[in-house]
Amino acid sequence: MMMNCCGLLTANKEPVPLKSVEVELEVRAHVATVVSTLNYENKEDKPLEAVFVFPLPGDAAVCHFSAKIGQTEIVAEVKEKQKAREEYDDALSSGQQAFLLEESDQSPDIFSLSVGSLRPGESASIRLEYVTELAVQADEGLRFCLPAVLNPRYQPQGSGGSGGSNVQMTSVPASLVPYSLSFSARVSSPRPVSKVESNCPLDALQYLNTEQTQATVKLAAGHKFDRDVELLIYYKDAHQPTAVVEAGQASAKPGTLMGDPVVMLSLYPEFPQAVMSSVTSCGEFVFLLDRSGSMDGARIKSARDTLLLLLKSLPMGCYFNIYSFGSSYEHIFPKSVEYSQKTMEEALKKVEEMQANLGGTEILMPLKHIYSQPCIPSQPRQLFVFTDGEVCNTKEVINLVMKNSGSHRCFSFGIGEGASSALINGLAKEGGGHAQFITGTDRMQPKVMQSLRFALQPAVVDISVKWDLPKGVSVTALSPPITALFQGQRSLVYGQLTGKSSEAAEGCVTVKYSLAGHPSQNQVHFSLTPAEDTGLLVHRLAARTLIRSLEMEERERGREQEEGVKKKVVELSVQSGVSSAFTAFIAVNKGDGEVIQGNLVRRNVPTPRMMACRMPMMAMANSFPSCPPGMMACSMGRSVRSCPPVSESCLPKQPPRDPLLQLVSLQKASGCWVLDPALAAALGKTSEEVEKSKPASVNQEVWATILALIWLHGFKMDAQEEWELLAMKAVSWLRAQNAPCVTECVEAGNALLGFNVQKDALGL
Repeated sequence: MMMNCCGLLTANKEPVPLKSVEVELEVRAHVATVVSTLNYENKEDKPLEAVFVFPLPGDAAVCHFSAKIGQTEIVAEVKEKQKAREEYDDALSSGQQAFLLEESDQSPDIFSLSVGSLRPGESASIRLEYVTELAVQADEGLRFCLPAVLNPRYQPQGSGGSGGSNVQMTSVPASLVPYSLSFSARVSSPRPVSKVESNCPLDALQYLNTEQTQATVKLAAGHKFDRDVELLIYYKDAHQPTAVVEAGQASAKPGTLMGDPVVMLSLYPEFPQAVMSSVTSCGEFVFLLDRSGSMDGARIKSARDTLLLLLKSLPMGCYFNIYSFGSSYEHIFPKSVEYSQKTMEEALKKVEEMQANLGGTEILMPLKHIYSQPCIPSQPRQLFVFTDGEVCNTKEVINLVMKNSGSHRCFSFGIGEGASSALINGLAKEGGGHAQFITGTDRMQPKVMQSLRFALQPAVVDISVKWDLPKGVSVTALSPPITALFQGQRSLVYGQLTGKSSEAAEGCVTVKYSLAGHPSQNQVHFSLTPAEDTGLLVHRLAARTLIRSLEMEERERGREQEEGVKKKVVELSVQSGVSSAFTAFIAVNKGDGEVIQGNLVRRNVPTPRMMACRMPMMAMANSFPSCPPGMMACSMGRSVRSCPPVSESCLPKQPPRDPLLQLVSLQKASGCWVLDPALAAALGKTSEEVEKSKPASVNQEVWATILALIWLHGFKMDAQEEWELLAMKAVSWLRAQNAPCVTECVEAGNALLGFNVQKDALGL
């Protein structure tokens, strides 16, 4: 595998033919259609071939690709990948214009677009359409992300444009990106849209009807495409299960996926309260932290703070270990250890020292090592992966997680701009866990603690989906079997409906499962009458789901069966017009027959890049010819050894620690706090004040623990989701002490700290 450098372009950089990008987003409930128009112009005096490598959401289904040159529009067809590449090369060599769009062989969220032969002075407008499901976030918002940043990844040979070997990813600092972006969204839903938020400035939300179920929103003018555009869409009462039936395509044969109606169900399981309150107190918690160079600065600090909260929130009696990786990997303990005061302190000491100094992003080896460790009886394994997600071998990594999905649940966190959605969502989906994205100024802690709450839920087992349909109608499931259910988290299920029924017929789906030994079920009834005017949105998403399942299956099979599965994927992809790993979109302009004269010049169109880019040092030195050797290494989070020595006095002072983390860091593994000067300081009091206010008959640890709980409830209610689990642990510890005078303690604690927190609010 070669590493293609994403070298920064110099001041006299090659001209870029991409002029502007326009994006229109249409959201219907929790699925979206995205139309992107890329406008090119060749300002050079020779014909150009432009190659543009760009990211799309990992589960997007590209379903339309066309190019307009002058007044001529050519619509691309989906063909087997090798055939499409040959057709593209043939067209170029015979002087015709051609366009090729293909998914990377290594990662399903990277596409390359080859624009073949733009004549000098000529413009081309390329229209790309894709459909995608929107993931539900911990706070119930639906997340859409338009990736602007394609962080450099290892680019393997043989996955490129013409001939396939030389797709280079050039990337430039965002301030130099020479094209503009316009972005608008239209949202419609059966339930009112309560708000739309973004990490980029938006114009005000405009409602289109009095029920507020339809709205439009636009990106404010002047947006520099310097980061992902993230939209979070919130509906009122989002937790209702829904079903949409979409009519088949009139021109397709009945009995085929595109010819039959398809139903999309969104399920929101609600678990019995009795089961939910009995949080599990066992498990093997394995934390895997990315310490590659691009995690430097705020990212690694936030990860360290998060590990502190996680370690304090773990239940007594569980097991844990912490791995970290870059080009190599390290672990704190040779194998997972029982959680105790001693092991927790040892781990925290090592966490404090962690820096982003381990080089590249090689996640496969540590994962293999974790899976090679035998599981601990009656301690279900829960894996937490933190990464900024810039790996080339996405499919290989996800495959490994899938192979081991029977022995663990995997919770994944994409940190910062450009984290691969294919990697982060794939890890969680195949590992039966939950994925979260942490971008911009988001605090990592609330999202991670939400996932820990999921990990502490008892695992749902024996999940089955049963369809009840009228006589004469049968269903083919198009989604892989559901492997994970979490309280209030959506699961999507697609089914192809074959046969005819009476007009007002109804169907019903029952999801049965067992939770902590209790059999449970949820039901959804739905009308078989197709919805108005959904286009082929549901069919394309269903085709994409089936294509992805088959691709996973193909990687599991032997050579003979592999060919059969591949053939099935190609047929399905061509029939549905949806992209896959084995097909590509090809468009050839057979127009006026005028042959393009002159040698083709190949240009790689740079994608914007955040400064924390990872590349070999040789390439870095070439990119910064004026930079003294060793200086660059410093600013890019590389080994500090090559930096000139810095005197102590000019090192930045450590910022004071966040008061919440200060208090949390003093909690013992058992859940209690100890009465000492450090606790008094964290509470903002002197040791004398704290000692003097203690009721006489109360032991010191009970008093210290009650004070800490009052401080959390009084000062930090806005961050409750971050400390809720460790507070529950403190309350359990207090109950186990059977301490007298709890009421007196709470009153004295309120008087000392100046609050009025009720005893039952503390859970005592």
